[in-house]
Amino acid sequence: MGIRRVLQRELRRIVHEPRYLVILTAGIVFTFVFFASMTKEGQPKRLPVAVVDMDGSYLSRRICHELDATPGVHVSAVYNNHTEARKAMQRGEIFAFYEIPSGTYNTLLQFRAPHFVLYVNSAYMLAGTLSYKQLATMGMLAGAAVQREVYRKKGYTEEQIMGLIQPVEYDTRTIGNPWINYGNYLMTTLIPAVIAFIAVMHTAYIIARERQKKTLRSWLRKAGGNVLKALIGKLLPYTCWYILLCLTANLIMFGFMGFPMEGSWMLMTVNTILLIVASQCVGAFIACCIPDPPLTMGISAIYSAMSFSLSGFSFPVESMPTFFTSFSWLYPIRHYFLNYSDIAIFGNGFLHCWPRFCALLAFGILPIAGSMMLAWQMRQQQADSTDSTQQRRPQAL
Repeated sequence: MGIRRVLQRELRRIVHEPRYLVILTAGIVFTFVFFASMTKEGQPKRLPVAVVDMDGSYLSRRICHELDATPGVHVSAVYNNHTEARKAMQRGEIFAFYEIPSGTYNTLLQFRAPHFVLYVNSAYMLAGTLSYKQLATMGMLAGAAVQREVYRKKGYTEEQIMGLIQPVEYDTRTIGNPWINYGNYLMTTLIPAVIAFIAVMHTAYIIARERQKKTLRSWLRKAGGNVLKALIGKLLPYTCWYILLCLTANLIMFGFMGFPMEGSWMLMTVNTILLIVASQCVGAFIACCIPDPPLTMGISAIYSAMSFSLSGFSFPVESMPTFFTSFSWLYPIRHYFLNYSDIAIFGNGFLHCWPRFCALLAFGILPIAGSMMLAWQMRQQQADSTDSTQQRRPQAL
């Protein structure tokens, strides 16, 4: 009965003040649409690069043509000197450039190795990395093509030439994302992380708002004085809404967008539900333990922001210092990410995921501890209020 009365009270609040839920939902939808439109081609293409051609030979022109023919980069300019290319990179017009020194063609005719220089602007991490990858690959292919022509003129067979140019042949297999689709990397981790971030912040806010508006007593009275029932009734509608948003995002990503899902949809659904519930448990614990509403929001914001770094999908946790490695397990998104990797990428079953499912369930202890802390705070306030009343009565007489 207590949970139902609190739930009805919260639903009436949502109906009368829907702006908070609408704004948060709009933020989640905007984030999803932004990343989906940004990565719809899989990865950035036709990144602007340049060539400093100080040789002006047939070979240098052919290298420029082959670079421009690659899908990842576009030769936007050809310069005659290093200074012009450096200034263009500083202005942000190009992300990388090749420098072909003068006398390159004559050096090859003399069976000597020319020296090419590749400059990359790594301040733009993604663009710089992709530009470097494309230009370095083309440089290796161009060098191999030149070597092949030299060996042909020396009378080597094709089999001998390939053995000299590439003595070891590599067969690269990209597990889980063979298309190198950046949408798969970003959206499958960032979208749940954003929703968990909002769940923590919003949960802390709606509880801290009860303190700010001094409606804690009326809220607990609806639950019959049971703080845990009051928390469950208050958070239940938001839990259902966030779970619906997250499951819809999963359906779009793994269904319509075709992201790999090698494992069970049921396990992934359970993983998603536990992420939302665990995130709300963290927010409720912070709000119950900290009596000052502004401090509550500050602590929850710091906790949520750190989750993007300590969850492991932006930087490997194994490479962090030992202190941060242990600290990362205090974030629900960390357990979600490991389960996602097991379920969606490797296709593992429940036997591989159950320890992290238990870890997510363990976050349910936090609201219990928080409700005890909130009840103790309420008793302290009531005792202080009684003492102050008794002290004022003799003065009134």
